[in-house]
Amino acid sequence: MAVHPPKHERFDVDAMTNTDPKGTVRPVQEYRVEPFGLYLARPVPGRAQFHYLESWLLPELGLRVSDFWFNPGHERDQDFYLDIVAVEVDTHDRAWHTTDLYLDLVLRCHREVRVVDTDELLAATAAGLVSQRQATWALDTAFGTVDSLARHGYDLAAWLATLGVRLHWKRHPEAD
Repeated sequence: MAVHPPKHERFDVDAMTNTDPKGTVRPVQEYRVEPFGLYLARPVPGRAQFHYLESWLLPELGLRVSDFWFNPGHERDQDFYLDIVAVEVDTHDRAWHTTDLYLDLVLRCHREVRVVDTDELLAATAAGLVSQRQATWALDTAFGTVDSLARHGYDLAAWLATLGVRLHWKRHPEAD
């Protein structure tokens, strides 16, 4: 497996753009700033797997919760994809920045959650691309999230409601 540095993204609310980890600036259709986080919705041109993306950045939880709108033939048995991320908010220019810390959670609502990419985190830690402290934080965040979801029947909305967080989705009104 090739080891890569953590991926960084920029979410510029005023400019209505999202700069992806490769430096490509993409227009965002909608941003919504809430006390608990940032919502974005945008088309994803040029991707064979999916054509639209909705995400919530939840800084206090260390999560980016995403709903990928898959293209026919590329569907996955998942409801939400949760990235473990460090989120920084620059209140001066209203830009949000994420550092993806490799670990991801694949949520199948009311059924299960699966942790993926542990091998990437361990390889990056061994290569010195993330610190032991960052790796520990990522693991604690991932497994704390797994535990919380399990205690709430793998119901993302039910768990987040206990924290005063209510996410709104274009495709998942039942998850609101």
